Amino acid sequence: MSAPDARHAPAPEGTAGPEPAFLRPTGPDYRDLVSRTSLIGIWLLVAAGFAIFESDLFLQEGTFKTIFGAQFELVFLAVALICTFTVGEFDLSVASSMGLSGSLVPLLAVQDGLPIVLAVALALAAAAGVGVVNGILVVRIGVDPIVATLGMGTLVLGITLWATSLNVVNGLSHGFSELALRDVLGLPIAFFYGLAACLLLAYVLGFTPLGRRMAFVGSSREVARLAGINVNRLRFGAYVAGGLIAGVAGVLLASTLGGYDPNTSSSYLLPAFAAVFLGTAVVQPGRFNPLGAFIAVYFLQTGIVGLQLAGLTGWVENVFYGGALVLAVATTTVIRRKTGR
Repeated sequence: MSAPDARHAPAPEGTAGPEPAFLRPTGPDYRDLVSRTSLIGIWLLVAAGFAIFESDLFLQEGTFKTIFGAQFELVFLAVALICTFTVGEFDLSVASSMGLSGSLVPLLAVQDGLPIVLAVALALAAAAGVGVVNGILVVRIGVDPIVATLGMGTLVLGITLWATSLNVVNGLSHGFSELALRDVLGLPIAFFYGLAACLLLAYVLGFTPLGRRMAFVGSSREVARLAGINVNRLRFGAYVAGGLIAGVAGVLLASTLGGYDPNTSSSYLLPAFAAVFLGTAVVQPGRFNPLGAFIAVYFLQTGIVGLQLAGLTGWVENVFYGGALVLAVATTTVIRRKTGR
């Protein structure tokens, strides 16, 4: 006699049988949609508020270009941070890596007379080299990542200030500025570089074996190691990739400004962290994701520009970025507790 088909067996006494298919919800999960787009909705409300109360200044083409034509460097720094965050690491040296790269380009091309292509290549190699040293310290030796990258960031900043003699190094050609400032659809092409970097990383993390392995390592190193993943290689590679991406930000920033002031490097770190953590509240709630960070960068920039147009200058950036970081970390903690991510 054949065994009874479990699919047609009666439910055990005292328990409910499977829910009929016609009673199961088949429509879209609106709560999930709201959680994925809530920051975009808040962004639109903030913009609408400024448009109402500061219509003479906010509803200008120049304001639009001010918001979206800047901050591409924060987008690249956010992408660099997400590379390390995804594998469960931490990097406080990305802003200094950007400053090193941005300072080396004019230093080598203008003062030392090297061809601009070679100067850019050496600047990117130096930024990636910072990532290599971070990887050696954290992955190979086992130094705490916060201590190691904070120390490296401070060291690299000091070396950059020494190399530039505490001065702004400029004098890059107008032709080199076209690398970042060429007009595309009314915005500098650097904006689209940042968008492309976010889309590329989003594809890698969401649709490739490499991205899945990185997320696996970030969730549990030991389980990933038992599954046959080379955990240390991915961790090391994340630091190198983060340094290289930060170096790209420095090259583009030098192209935009015609030079670079190394004293400004540390001012980029807090905004980048604020954008990365705030980005976990949108697109993929509870997860570090590049598209969420991209939205967060320009959400924050919209708020800052709007408040500056209202006459609040000087201190508003620190307050806005600091408050956004605290709020973002708190929100991320709550979301992760509820989703288990």
